[in-house]
Amino acid sequence: MAKLFAVTIIVIAIASAIPILRHTWWMAPDISSHGAPIDEQMSETMAEAGISFLASQILLGIFIWKFSYPKPGQKIRNFPGGSMALVIGAFLLVGTEVLALGAFGAKAWASIYLTPPSANAMPVQVQAGQFAFYFRFPGQDGTFGPIHPDLISEANQNFYGLDPDHDPASKDDIVTAELAIPVNREIHLLMHSKDVGHSFFVPELRVHQDFVPGLDLSIHFTATKVGRYEIVCTQLCGLGHYNMKAYLSVMSQADFDDWLKKQAANQ
Repeated sequence: MAKLFAVTIIVIAIASAIPILRHTWWMAPDISSHGAPIDEQMSETMAEAGISFLASQILLGIFIWKFSYPKPGQKIRNFPGGSMALVIGAFLLVGTEVLALGAFGAKAWASIYLTPPSANAMPVQVQAGQFAFYFRFPGQDGTFGPIHPDLISEANQNFYGLDPDHDPASKDDIVTAELAIPVNREIHLLMHSKDVGHSFFVPELRVHQDFVPGLDLSIHFTATKVGRYEIVCTQLCGLGHYNMKAYLSVMSQADFDDWLKKQAANQ
């Protein structure tokens, strides 16, 4: 039975690696200017982790096959240095791998989180609340009006708590339930949560950012392909979490300008 178990472990380990090698369940097509190094980092991570996993499972199978039934009187041999040497070796091996992946991925990470957006990046505010996303675009003045939390009202559809009667900068702000952006234009998202933790995830953009209550966060990206893509929340935020989503529409500049005019007329 021990030898059968050893063979089963090795077969399952190899079989589980085949879909990964064939990219059977791979990521959605990349539509961002920063996606290539992220995909490369993912491939390197899967390769290193996969090799380590296969090696450990094959080694486990060999040990089970060879040492499950010791012969009578066979002397038990100890690994040089004992279990402590094995633990230290594993710690150094895994630690080196994690540090290497971190060093290789630093550039991809920095391009999104540690590099400021360009001066002409288009700002868009994103508000997450149970259980919807809302997006705010500055009007012709290019300035967002202040948010008044006491004025936020779902019933009045004042999702951002704007006071256009007293704040001139709010008069031309545009609030929508859909994020539309022009293609090949850098977008600077200014993000906040109205209540609990949420997240902003667009697989095709290679963007996944949590909303943290009480913190204003920002990310920037450039979409390179026209299309319509789903935005989902991946943080369990309540009973309606399963249905918390919105859509990202990447448009040509002319189509985006027309869309923005129509939204402004409907405010």
